[in-house]
Amino acid sequence: MSAGDSPEPHDTAAHFRANVKLIVVLLSIWAFVAFGCGILLAPWLNQWQLPGTTFPLGFWFAQQGSIYVFVLLIIVYVRCMRSLDRKHGVDEG
Repeated sequence: MSAGDSPEPHDTAAHFRANVKLIVVLLSIWAFVAFGCGILLAPWLNQWQLPGTTFPLGFWFAQQGSIYVFVLLIIVYVRCMRSLDRKHGVDEG
């Protein structure tokens, strides 16, 4: 590999800080949905039903909602990390 082919240097500390910030935000959202909506707010949420079903909303969050939100957050993390890697010059693709 010649000198012209070497990748540009990147700020590893900035990349790491941005990654940690993203993880903290996404896990905070998941914790709110899983523990907040599924446990703490479940009695209050149970006054509504999941649209199109007879399931109380708090019950749905406790049983299924937090899992769906977790999977969506994984997808968001992957997309954000692709962008973050490109921004900091550590893109693998």
